[in-house]
Amino acid sequence: MRCVDLAVCGLPAQAVREADLVAFYLPMHTATRLAVRAIEKIKQLNPQAHLCCYGLYAPLNDSYLRKIGVATVLGGEFEAALTALAARLSNGDSAEQKEPLISLERLKFMTPDRAGLPAIQRYGRLRVNGDEKLAAYTEASRGCKHLCRHCPIVPVYAGAFRVVQQDVVLDDIRQQIAAGAAHITFGDPDFFNGPTHAIRIVEALHRVFPGVTYDVTIKIEHLRKHRELLPVLRQTGCLFVTSAVESVDDRVLEKLDKGHTRADFYEVAAAFREVDLTLAPTFIPFTPWTTRDGFCDLLRVMAALDLVENVAPVQLALRLLIPAGSRMLELDEIRAIVSDYDEAALLYRWRHQDPGIDDLAAQVFRLVDEAQKAGRSRREIFSEVWQLAQHEPLPKNFDRPARAAIPQMSEPWYCCAEPSQEQLAFV
Repeated sequence: MRCVDLAVCGLPAQAVREADLVAFYLPMHTATRLAVRAIEKIKQLNPQAHLCCYGLYAPLNDSYLRKIGVATVLGGEFEAALTALAARLSNGDSAEQKEPLISLERLKFMTPDRAGLPAIQRYGRLRVNGDEKLAAYTEASRGCKHLCRHCPIVPVYAGAFRVVQQDVVLDDIRQQIAAGAAHITFGDPDFFNGPTHAIRIVEALHRVFPGVTYDVTIKIEHLRKHRELLPVLRQTGCLFVTSAVESVDDRVLEKLDKGHTRADFYEVAAAFREVDLTLAPTFIPFTPWTTRDGFCDLLRVMAALDLVENVAPVQLALRLLIPAGSRMLELDEIRAIVSDYDEAALLYRWRHQDPGIDDLAAQVFRLVDEAQKAGRSRREIFSEVWQLAQHEPLPKNFDRPARAAIPQMSEPWYCCAEPSQEQLAFV
């Protein structure tokens, strides 16, 4: 068996030629776009290989993947089905899929075998105050209890979540620390879907590795509900919490079915300041309901809450992504503006009723992209976006010295990211 990460290394032609089964893990949009590109090459190198796609984005794009030659598509808790497929094919069984498209079976996991992956030095790093730490990744749970309309997890897990056993999570962390990691990113869609399970893991981590830090992702709704756990996160080494705020407009939040309000966001931001924990909000600034005033309001809120340094600049430029199966399509007003599903792009395309908003979104995206390539700071980029969108000067206190201690990853991630040119070069 050969494990290859196409985000950081090339496709091994000889291994592909010798393979009976080639399986692609599709946890997100980015990986799916890379896989589609690689599949065409693999079909040329080995037309007889059985192609499989598994992970969150696989069942979302089932029809398209089969159209381009994928024989088996697996989603949800896929490990048992993937194992069964490999065993079946090795025994000469039919290539026709017998495994469920989506399984929510409760599995007993094994510690991931990372021996065949590229060295941890090839991946993202944590940056704080000019220093860097090697960062590792693990998951304590999968799926989500919530049904946010825009979330790609919902069509697959439909409100279910599954935990990864504590000993497996800790063993996975331990092997990555042994490889050099000093910071852990927990990739759970929401770390507080199971707060008791989550807290037990980080307390155990802190007891064994008190110098190792970590970050998590948690909904605003859960941060309010479990506010008493914020000091525990801080005390066990949590450096920052990513939270999908998405909007500061209550009307948009209701459309997205986010489960929180603008006031809730303000409350959580204040709670984080009280415990000296960094909140890293993410946003979808451009939706079918965005107005120029609404976008400017988001910028004013970020400045007022002193969150400019906490937000990756790309978060000021994102446009609502509507994948296959999205609950956004439940809304009449969304169905009225989307075009047919664009299989190659993996999304429904839509246009704002005000073309000026689409123009603004495109201008902001170009500005952010060029400014990041030029190495400008988050505060500098925010200032340029403000000047592009606003008809008023920056707040008087905006030019205070930047807070260099805000932790951030060297590769800010967002779920609808297109592959970078560097990643595309590998396939």
